[in-house]
Amino acid sequence: MKKLTAIILGYGMRGSTYARFAVDNPELLEIKAVAEPEISRREKAQKLHNIPDSLAVDTWEKLCELPKMADFAIISTQDNMHYAPALQLIEKGYNLLLEKPMAPNAKECKEIAEAAERKGVKVIVCHVLRFTNFWYTLKNILDNGKIGTPMTVIHTEGVERMHQSHSFVRGNWRNSVESSPMILAKSCHDTDILQWLIGKPCKKVQSFGGRDYFKAENRPEGAPDRCLDNCPHKDTCKYEPIRFYTEMKDNPWRDVVADRVDATNEEIIEALHKGPYGRCVFACDNDVVDHQTVNMEFEGGCTVVFTMTAFTEGRTIRILGTNGEIDANMTDNTIKVFDFITNTTETYDLDKIGETISAGHGGGDTGIMIDLVKYFTGEETSKSICSIRTSYLNHLIAFAAEESRLTDTVIDLQKFSDSI
Repeated sequence: MKKLTAIILGYGMRGSTYARFAVDNPELLEIKAVAEPEISRREKAQKLHNIPDSLAVDTWEKLCELPKMADFAIISTQDNMHYAPALQLIEKGYNLLLEKPMAPNAKECKEIAEAAERKGVKVIVCHVLRFTNFWYTLKNILDNGKIGTPMTVIHTEGVERMHQSHSFVRGNWRNSVESSPMILAKSCHDTDILQWLIGKPCKKVQSFGGRDYFKAENRPEGAPDRCLDNCPHKDTCKYEPIRFYTEMKDNPWRDVVADRVDATNEEIIEALHKGPYGRCVFACDNDVVDHQTVNMEFEGGCTVVFTMTAFTEGRTIRILGTNGEIDANMTDNTIKVFDFITNTTETYDLDKIGETISAGHGGGDTGIMIDLVKYFTGEETSKSICSIRTSYLNHLIAFAAEESRLTDTVIDLQKFSDSI
């Protein structure tokens, strides 16, 4: 494969993960420049990728002002900071690896897709689940007709209580106005993977859910606004931050809390005293849901019930077809296929076939980078790669779900798209 060069906008958890591919595979990728406002992250990027001071800047605007210097750009800024740099870099002729969601509203997503199509550049949105062994195996099982035609799908995403509290109650994605609706921020992974598995467009969407637990009414008696201010419930609270952020040394969110890399426990505790991650989860300015269910109807009649919830962990899926059914658990990394004709069950233990789980998102963070190099150099890719138009349409399912939840209506996807 030909070696590519890239610039990176945003060197936080997601950006540094994709950039790590260049460290592990220097023959395939080189990072030429970085834009990152936090000094320690920017310095880490410079050290790892040998980036000169002149190409390590504190804002994405400064990087976008420079002449085109690489084959593609990685945009991994905050959700509401995707749209403007994406349009600027597309106009300069960059291919893009664009972190999901594409943008916080449907209009901006559509405009990014249209700009890329006009300019003729390639844009990969980070639908990393497509590139995991688990979901890729599921896709092959369905494409090979092992269960006939899928008729019913029951899919659950368990956000997990601490992920919910960190990201969607205390953190950057807690407020739909400041970031985006949670069904988009967290579950455009799932709306994309469902459409990919079924292989047909979604026609109608209906959704229910809300913020029914992480709110003031459920605040324990005597709990202060900040957890470290002598909270009487600290020993029994499921969301007590000291245990979560200081005792779990491999917790990837430690540096987020302190807003610096390689943060010490002392720095984390100081940040918990002052910053957003030390707040009581029942005394935050969050407005996004903590549970939501989306009903979908796909072309051909297949119906889907998808539930996103803070109160369990991992992804599970049941796919019921005309000739059999699939029961799969991403956490266990197992897939069971029951055949109606033979009355037998075939079990796929994905730790024993193909690639093992060795990277973020079940291996998808590495998998997407491997296919990216092939896609951008014109080589044959896996079936996981999709166009920016497909990404936009699958984002649209999440936007329609939120519209349905707020308006208590059933949304026709085609009419919804036409109205944007």
